[in-house]
Amino acid sequence: MAIQFSKEQITNRLKLDNPWWETGIIEDDINKYQRRGYFDKFYKLVEEKEVRRAVVLMGPRRVGKTVMLYHTIDKLIKNGVPPKNICYCSIDVPLYSGISLEEIFNLYRELTNSEKNKEVYFFYDEVQYLKDWEIHLKSLVDAYRQSKFIVSGSAAAALRMKSNESGAGRFTDFMLPPLTFHEFLCIKNKTDDYDFDGDIKKLNEEFIDYINYGGYPEILNSEIIKQDFTRYIRHDIIDKVLLRDLPSLYGINDPVELNRFFTTLAYNSGNEFTMEGLSRDYGIAKNTIYKYLEYLEAAFLIRRVYRVGFDAKPFKRNTYFKVYLTNPSLRSALFGEIRSDDIKIGQLVETAIYSQLFHLPFKEDFHYARWQNGEVDIVQTNLQKSLICEIKWSNIYHDNPNKLKSLLSFCTNNNRTFCTVTTIDIRETLVIQGITIYFRPAAEETYTHGRIHKNLFLKNTH
Repeated sequence: MAIQFSKEQITNRLKLDNPWWETGIIEDDINKYQRRGYFDKFYKLVEEKEVRRAVVLMGPRRVGKTVMLYHTIDKLIKNGVPPKNICYCSIDVPLYSGISLEEIFNLYRELTNSEKNKEVYFFYDEVQYLKDWEIHLKSLVDAYRQSKFIVSGSAAAALRMKSNESGAGRFTDFMLPPLTFHEFLCIKNKTDDYDFDGDIKKLNEEFIDYINYGGYPEILNSEIIKQDFTRYIRHDIIDKVLLRDLPSLYGINDPVELNRFFTTLAYNSGNEFTMEGLSRDYGIAKNTIYKYLEYLEAAFLIRRVYRVGFDAKPFKRNTYFKVYLTNPSLRSALFGEIRSDDIKIGQLVETAIYSQLFHLPFKEDFHYARWQNGEVDIVQTNLQKSLICEIKWSNIYHDNPNKLKSLLSFCTNNNRTFCTVTTIDIRETLVIQGITIYFRPAAEETYTHGRIHKNLFLKNTH
């Protein structure tokens, strides 16, 4: 039988979660966390009044969504919004179980003597735990025109789907991804825009640190968490997503099987798969494999990249695909820290570069090419752009360009006049068989894509 909580218990919890009603300020420990590069743009959506919309903040676990909400509350107060006009609650708190968003909002209004037409900023954290949250949120937006509603959640794809279905014209989605390498460097060095000064040895050291620990802001702010990184990522992120979030959201009957499936994908990040092969190897039906991949993408743990042929055109049936972790440090958490000379480092470097591309608004344009006699790691199929990149953690290909036959033949066949090949620490431009090859250190390439993302993000509205 469901537990029934009293009105007094719920209102006491609201008071506990909103100490600024009494103190008038946000606790100092929130401001020790550096604001993410996305903050200013998110804040503009929150304070937007002309367009009456709720803001849906989505992203994977532990990337700083809750901290961003607190930073927003802090800035609202400092910009003159009365503290009692701001309310925060986290829907995953058991006290709120089975209560609609509007019921919580009305309890807040009663508690603070707030009038219906009063300007209020209401924050609902982890909203995915409330069934039909999108219907309730749309109703609030329509009924309380002077108020601004902000919700957050960790199941990005599921939230976006429901947002698009029920919130057309009423919701604005905002994705907060894991740290790019550039943002990792900014937070670590406490700067808004880290400037790579050409010291590739230093950048490589930072790059390996990023591959092992770099996706999560909390790790950069706590040496204790970094020392117990495996437990933090595995138990606080992976296990909660695989054993709690996804089963509760999608009704998964065998979360242990899903966990085992994800662990294998994580170990083989960057490998090519087929549905038939995965089904055969794991003894799981193809339709279940398909659902598992969808669920893991919804949780922003993995992303599939599809194959194109020698002519750079997608196949009518996407039989082959590669699976990449959206954050390379997930692998380190599962299987231990990786060194620069580890046999698996090439896969993690490739994962790190792809993870930057997953942040871009045109991420669907990126593929890999494979044909009978060769393969190219990254092919951008949008004709307006032309990234072709072979990812290596080696200087051998610069010293012996004849090893790049597949890359050169692909460029020639598709009338591409330039491409990129990553190295460990060599930066040089060569012309081979009429093709300009930019040899760039992999760390610098990763840094550059992260910085490009920041510039594009600040320029364009999501």
